Amino acid sequence: MEGGDQSGEELREQSQATGMVPPQSQEVSAEEGRTAEWSRHWAVTRRVLIAVLLLGLLLGSSVLWLYIFLSCGPRPCETPVCWDLRARYLAFRNTSVAPCNDFFSFACNRAKGTNHSFQALAEENKSRLQRILEAPGSWRPGSGEEKAFQFYKSCMDTDAIEASGAGPLRQVIEELGGWNISGNWTSLDFNRTLRLLMSQYGHFPFFRAYLRPHPSPPHTPVIQIDQPEFGIPLKQEQEQKIYAQIVRAYLNYLNHLGTLLGGDRGNVHQHASLSTTITSRLSQFLRPLEQQQDKFFTMITIEQLQEMAPAIDWLSCLQATFTPMSLSPSQPLVVHDLDYLRNMSQVVEEMLLSDSRNVLQSHMIFGLVWTLSPALDSKFQEARRKLTEELLELTERPPMPAQPRWMKCVEETGAFFEPTLAALFVREAFGQSIQSAAMELFTEIKDALIVRLKKLPWISEETRKEALDRVTQLKVEMGPPQRTLKPELARQEYSDIQIGPSFLQSFLSSVRSLRARNVQSFLQPFSSHRWPVSPWAVNAYYSITDHVVVFPAGLLQPPFFHPGYPRAVNFGAAGIIMAHELLHILYQLLLPGGCQACDSHALQEVLLCLENHYAAFPLPSRTSFSSCHTRLENAADTAGVAIALQAYSKRLSLYRGETALPNEAFNPHQLFFQSYAQVMCGELSAPDPLDSHSPPSLRVNGPLRNNPAFARHFQCAHGTPMSPSSRCQLW
Repeated sequence: MEGGDQSGEELREQSQATGMVPPQSQEVSAEEGRTAEWSRHWAVTRRVLIAVLLLGLLLGSSVLWLYIFLSCGPRPCETPVCWDLRARYLAFRNTSVAPCNDFFSFACNRAKGTNHSFQALAEENKSRLQRILEAPGSWRPGSGEEKAFQFYKSCMDTDAIEASGAGPLRQVIEELGGWNISGNWTSLDFNRTLRLLMSQYGHFPFFRAYLRPHPSPPHTPVIQIDQPEFGIPLKQEQEQKIYAQIVRAYLNYLNHLGTLLGGDRGNVHQHASLSTTITSRLSQFLRPLEQQQDKFFTMITIEQLQEMAPAIDWLSCLQATFTPMSLSPSQPLVVHDLDYLRNMSQVVEEMLLSDSRNVLQSHMIFGLVWTLSPALDSKFQEARRKLTEELLELTERPPMPAQPRWMKCVEETGAFFEPTLAALFVREAFGQSIQSAAMELFTEIKDALIVRLKKLPWISEETRKEALDRVTQLKVEMGPPQRTLKPELARQEYSDIQIGPSFLQSFLSSVRSLRARNVQSFLQPFSSHRWPVSPWAVNAYYSITDHVVVFPAGLLQPPFFHPGYPRAVNFGAAGIIMAHELLHILYQLLLPGGCQACDSHALQEVLLCLENHYAAFPLPSRTSFSSCHTRLENAADTAGVAIALQAYSKRLSLYRGETALPNEAFNPHQLFFQSYAQVMCGELSAPDPLDSHSPPSLRVNGPLRNNPAFARHFQCAHGTPMSPSSRCQLW
């Protein structure tokens, strides 16, 4: 029956509904099941194989990259400057000292007997100037270059200087009226002689006077009066025995000068003894040098000073010295030590009233000979050298190495002809590529400081904004003053300088010309910063009055900086110096009351931590050091390393192409710290009361011991000297 037949589909549906499957259908399903199960296993296996393959490729590439990095690392810098730098580092390195125990001794121990790195660079810059001055060349007659070269040649002509002997100096003394020692003396007015000494010979026997920007805004030019710089270090607190020995050495020196100038031995001794007594009396009135800071200055007019110290005709002496300035009794002055000026005036008055003008005359001429001795023959220079050696020995200070003649002549030529020599030095040693690279480095350092300021915990938001504004508004001058880039300004005619007939006369003519140019520079309205250092100098500085930081071309030289160096070297040497100087603009925040809105407790806590950190370092015997006195500079050293390292790490993460010194085992970060140590290498010298920096060993170990990255990159075990348990973080 048609209705009794069922289709296959209907039977399958029915069997599925009842749970029963016909025999043929069961066989088909089993086969399909095995196929499906095999497919599932294959899919899983395939995924596992793919994962293993990818993991293998990843591990393989990682191992390959690691092998390449560890085996090759940054490509070596094979240029001559890099080979020279490597040789320098190896020459100073002492591998018998573990870096984690004493990094200064490791990096600088073989620096003993050599100059500090800054001094060595300064000498190299002078050697470059020597090569410039001694190179053959033809200059336009009367030009600045020609006169500079003539002056240097005259200075180096020792045969002519020796042949002249004391003749040129006797002529100068006669122009001043002579003195009783030589038997030919014309009694002149005391203030007339003083006026001539100050204005024509650059000698200030009783006080110093010079132009400078006013300590307070708007920083207009002002005359500053300071205590004099005597040739002997007499202090009230000295032991009587040492005091007597210093006086005796100075007296012998003056006796020798008098005999060199043809004086009778007995007459010379009398005047030398009286001059020594004057110096001794005036020395007792001097304020300690460390107290001569801007915060101690007093504003006073010439008229008021005349009343307090009447022995000096202040208006006429200062007017002659600072011509063409127009001075009046109401002219303001900056004075650091009024008590000294009062006492000095009283001593002079006593001698004038007792008719001892001849003694005052002799005293002033003795001082003039000391001032002019660099331009005199070898007998006068030898007398000064011998006295200096005796005084250094008596005061337990290290001896000063003798300077070669060429170096003295380079210094004198540079002082008198700076604009001309600056142009020549910059042309040879500081091209546009160096300046651009240095400016790029400075920008990265400044950016790193800004990042740190934004995260500083102890600073208030208002103060943070002010600090950031000061950093962003800071001006920077890199390399040379702008005037050295303009040949028409650098090549001054020096029409008022007369070269010859003797070197002393050339020297004195240059002294007068330099004084006149300095006064003129202060009288002119300058839109740019006045550089107080030469472009070949090696000391960077921050000018508060102009809010400008300056890095002279002489500093941005090998081994501190070179565009072809590995970046680690430039960041570790010049970069840290830049960071240090940048922090000077924030010093005020660290002074008592300098940051009223800051967390004073947190600030003082970290400052005390830093002070204790430096005080814990051992120093060689017979060495005095105050971590409190050097606190601000220690903070700048410590933070300077951290800021430059942060900038360098960012540079590495953003840019490829870092290089390494050839055949050098140090990795880039280790090279960074090595470069910083090389900047500070130098022997420990006697402490200078005016130096606010720590000794070289502390300037290296102090900041690096406080930086955890140093211990990490040198793999210093916890608890080793350079990996302490606690550190201080100020900036």
